[in-house]
Amino acid sequence: MFKVEIPRRKSRQIKVGNVLIGGDAPISVQTMTNTETTDVDATVAQIERAAKAGADIVRVSIPSMAAAEAFGLIRKRSPVPLVTDIHFDYKIALRVAELGADCLRINPGNIGREDRVKAVVQSAKDHGIPIRIGVNAGSLEKDLQKKYGEPTPEALVESALRHIEILERLNFPDFKVSLKASEIFMTVEAYKLLASQIDQPLHLGITEAGGLRSGSVKSAIGLGMILASGIGDTIRVSLAADPVEEVKVGFDILKSLHLRNKGVNIIACPSCSRQNFDVIKTVNELEQRLEDVMEHLDVAVIGCIVNGPGEAREADIGLAGGEPNLLYLEGKPSHKVTDEEIVDQIEREVRARIAAMKQGGLGSIPIKTAS
Repeated sequence: MFKVEIPRRKSRQIKVGNVLIGGDAPISVQTMTNTETTDVDATVAQIERAAKAGADIVRVSIPSMAAAEAFGLIRKRSPVPLVTDIHFDYKIALRVAELGADCLRINPGNIGREDRVKAVVQSAKDHGIPIRIGVNAGSLEKDLQKKYGEPTPEALVESALRHIEILERLNFPDFKVSLKASEIFMTVEAYKLLASQIDQPLHLGITEAGGLRSGSVKSAIGLGMILASGIGDTIRVSLAADPVEEVKVGFDILKSLHLRNKGVNIIACPSCSRQNFDVIKTVNELEQRLEDVMEHLDVAVIGCIVNGPGEAREADIGLAGGEPNLLYLEGKPSHKVTDEEIVDQIEREVRARIAAMKQGGLGSIPIKTAS
């Protein structure tokens, strides 16, 4: 199968909990809770759903000391590493570090006095946790707004370098950086500018991208442009939607670029009057049934005999619509399938192959001959 290998920028590696970021580590996928952090049960439930969808890391907003105390309870129950999102109040940063935060998302320049910045950095050192610098076009420093007149790639980078200089002066190299704007080209250019100046890992995102449909498109274009240039070590798709959807879209972007394969990759035709079964209904049902599968398999679902056999032969499991519909396994025709059997048969074959993969190979799976 034709495949392009994207050479990735070599970055310093840091560790968020048990997740490696940068270097040769896989690009991780993050999301952020949108519950009230003080509602411990609701926040934990959302983190668990995101983790089940494949999230490597989840960020939690900590706007108050009450939220910090709640975070301590959340951290004990979380199945994945947690990044704490903190602004301005250095005491909150100190407290969540004590309570087990895996990363502090805080801009050193916004904390205030030098002694407060030093206290936060020293706490991060003492607890062995990294810091994430997060620059956003919507909250640029006033002097930079005046200097540049409006948010620009250069303004975002200058803001980031200010925060970076503080950490470097305090001999703290374990940080990652994000440069986010809702304007795609501004974001892309900002990341390219900064990537050539530092070796720390970069957290990618298009901020305030929009709702599920428009935000997914915007994020796919923006993040795709950056990732395709080899830049990026961890991503978060920012959607006005359920955080689980952010995780799904994030993995879909990485799968499309062959940067990370996780879960079933369904190749499906858009359907037309040539289709011999309801392709859209079939694909929707398969996606729902196979959401729990984290291992990678290519599954082709094509509604007619024009492109069906070719696509089916290239997939691990493929279905070519026709009279009759024909199921392909490992590139070879296997057996006929009625319209009513399609979803059940494909799900069964997927799960059989996953089970065989876990046992050490596909040799234990009988390949049926066409009937």
